Amino acid sequence: MFKVEIPRRKSRQIMVGNVAVGGDAPISVQTMTNTETTDVDATVAQIERAARAGADIVRVSVPSMDAAEAFGLIRKRSPVPLITDIHFDYKIALRVAELGADCLRINPGNIGREDRVQAVVQSAKDHGIPIRIGVNAGSLEKDLQKKYGEPTPEALVESALRHIEILERLNFPDFKVSLKASEIFMTVEAYKLLASQIEQPLHLGITEAGGLRSGSVKSAIGLGMILASGIGDTIRVSLAADPVEEVKVGFDILKSLHLRNKGINIIACPSCSRQEFDVIKTVNALEQRLEDVMEHLDVAVLGCVVNGPGEAREADIGLAGGSPNLLYVEGKPSYKVTEAEIVDQIERQVRAKIAAMKESGGKIISIKAVD
Repeated sequence: MFKVEIPRRKSRQIMVGNVAVGGDAPISVQTMTNTETTDVDATVAQIERAARAGADIVRVSVPSMDAAEAFGLIRKRSPVPLITDIHFDYKIALRVAELGADCLRINPGNIGREDRVQAVVQSAKDHGIPIRIGVNAGSLEKDLQKKYGEPTPEALVESALRHIEILERLNFPDFKVSLKASEIFMTVEAYKLLASQIEQPLHLGITEAGGLRSGSVKSAIGLGMILASGIGDTIRVSLAADPVEEVKVGFDILKSLHLRNKGINIIACPSCSRQEFDVIKTVNALEQRLEDVMEHLDVAVLGCVVNGPGEAREADIGLAGGSPNLLYVEGKPSYKVTEAEIVDQIERQVRAKIAAMKESGGKIISIKAVD
């Protein structure tokens, strides 16, 4: 199968809990909770749903000391590492570090006095946790707004370098940086400018991208441009939607660029009057049935004999519509299926393949279709 390898920028590796970020580690996928952090049960439930969808890391907003105390309870129950999102109040940062935060998202230049900055950095050192610097076009410093007149890539980078300088002066190299804007080309250019100036990992995102459909499109274009240039160590797709959808779209972007294979990759035709079965209904059903599968497999669902056999032969499991519909396993035609059987039979073959992979220790193996 034709495949392009994207050479990645070499970056310093940091640890967010047990997840490596940067270096040769896989690009991690993040999301952020949108529950009230003080509602511990609701926040934990959302984190668990995101983790089941494949999220490697979850960020939690901690706007108050009450939220910090709630975070301590949340952290004990979380199945994945948690980043705490904090603005301005250094005391909150100190408290969540004590309570088990895996990373502090706090901009050093916004904390205030030098002694407060030093206290936060020292706490991060003592607890062995990294810091994330997050620059956003919507909250640039007033003097930079005046200097540049409006948000620009150069303004974003200058803001980031100010925060970076503080951490470097305090001998703290374990940080990552994000440079986010809702304007795609500004974001892309900002990341390219900064990537050549620091060694630390970069967290990618198109901020305030929009709703599920439009935000997914903007994020795919923007993140795709950055990732295709080899830049990026961890990503978040920022959608006005369920955080689980952010995780799904994030993995779809990485899978499309061959940067990360996690979960089922469904190859499906858009359908037309040649289709021998309801392709759209079938694909929707398969996505729901197989959303728990984290192992990578290519599954092709094609409605007719024009492209069906060719695509089905290239996939791990494939279905080519025709008279009759024909199921392919590992590139070979296996058996005929009626429209009513398609979803059940594809799921059956996928799960048999996954089971065989697990028995072999995760190795890619060839198997015959299950009877």
